[in-house]
Amino acid sequence: MSQTDTVLNAESMSDLADTRAESRAELTAEFVETNPDYYQRQFANIGSTSQFTWTFNLMAALLGPIWYGMRSIWKWGLPFVILETFALIQIARGLFGDLGAGVRERITQIEGTLSFRREQLEAAISKNADNVDVFKRAIASLEQAVEDFNAEAVAAQEGAVWIALFGFIALLIIKLAEGVIANSALESRFSEWLSDRSINSGLTIQRTCVSVGFVLIIFAVSIMHFTFPGAVQGLAEFPTDGSIRLTAIGWVEALFEFIRSAGQGIFDFISYGIRVVLDGLEVIFVATPWPVIASFIILLTFLTAGKGAAVAAACFLAYMGFFGFWEKAMTTLALLGTAACISILLGIPLGLFCARRPRVYAVIRPIMDFMQTMPSFVFMIPVIAFFSVGKPAAVITTMIFGGTPVVRLTVLGMRGVPETIREAAIAYGASKWYLLTKVDLPLAAPSILAGVNQTIMLSLAMVVVASLIGAKGLGEDVLEALQYSSVGQGILAGFAILFCAMILNQIVQGKRD
Repeated sequence: MSQTDTVLNAESMSDLADTRAESRAELTAEFVETNPDYYQRQFANIGSTSQFTWTFNLMAALLGPIWYGMRSIWKWGLPFVILETFALIQIARGLFGDLGAGVRERITQIEGTLSFRREQLEAAISKNADNVDVFKRAIASLEQAVEDFNAEAVAAQEGAVWIALFGFIALLIIKLAEGVIANSALESRFSEWLSDRSINSGLTIQRTCVSVGFVLIIFAVSIMHFTFPGAVQGLAEFPTDGSIRLTAIGWVEALFEFIRSAGQGIFDFISYGIRVVLDGLEVIFVATPWPVIASFIILLTFLTAGKGAAVAAACFLAYMGFFGFWEKAMTTLALLGTAACISILLGIPLGLFCARRPRVYAVIRPIMDFMQTMPSFVFMIPVIAFFSVGKPAAVITTMIFGGTPVVRLTVLGMRGVPETIREAAIAYGASKWYLLTKVDLPLAAPSILAGVNQTIMLSLAMVVVASLIGAKGLGEDVLEALQYSSVGQGILAGFAILFCAMILNQIVQGKRD
């Protein structure tokens, strides 16, 4: 290469670098809108190293969370709102608050009691009663308490200046942190904006007004409430009317009564079906001689999980037998088996159906979220209302709590099947049934089995809760131990439940791990 070519290449590279720098400057100006030269220098400084770069943004330090809100950096703005609110409350309490108000209110209550005790003392003296000394000691104790609280009120008021000083120092530290973090946070948002232009950039009047209004309202309401408690009615308690709740209760009860009366036949049919399955499993697990059931469980564990798991299962079963938990453990397995079997038989087909139909799954998923997030004691109420107490209600409660994982993981497993494999099978003429049974299900099997395992484990976790509505088994022993503080019984029954879970886990998981 000649010297002329070298010079030309150097000039081309220089022009390219200048073009990129100019483009970067234009993008920075478009993103920040205000003071682009300053932010361009800061962004270049921050991006030149992978370590944290110390910079300071004076405007961010002065405006605090308002600046972060204007720039839509609420992941930093919200924590700074909380921190600044705390610091401002301490300053306001120290400068303007009545720190001894609570103590004086307590003194007023004690003085009322003291006045009543003095009247009792005078009556006792006039009647020459035997409890005069008791009243005198009580009065002396109350008078000493009044003196102590007075001293505490004075000390609290004298310490106001230190509280204000603490709040001022904390506010300075927070402001310093806001200034130091601001440029790095904005540069990180700028990098995200380069790849996604839907991210908010620049400054808008709407975003500025929202940020200012939100922060100032938080500051004003919090300072008013903590500095002058009781000055504004409605801050401590939400303004409401008790009749609203009573009316809503009446509506809910009327709705449930209508559903129960209209669907009584359906509820009876569901209860009958559950009871048939449950009675059949109880005959298998409870009525069958224990050597048969124990041998069957040990053999099944050996075939699915190996020799070590079979030995462990034998030890667990021996524990249940020697400590008198055999019948209750088998009752628990029957109840669990009914709930788990119905959940799996319904959940896997539902998951297969939803896996290829996103719109259907978009409707089903919020329902499952509701089933998993609602506390178990809450959804027991409508179950009892529709099915009364007893084992069918316990099975349905267990299904609600533990039936969702098998659906979710079935959908996840089916969607995880590589499309290239499915397309290859279709190209070779595979039918829908062949594609499902020979391609989708085998590849999704690990995820589906994990869902089955989670359903069984969550169902077993409901053993104690289900015992509250009539389910028998090991949960009943744990519930009695909680009621009567019987530590030994609770621990032994808890280990029995644990061993049931471990046996089922080994059978379901097998040697997959």
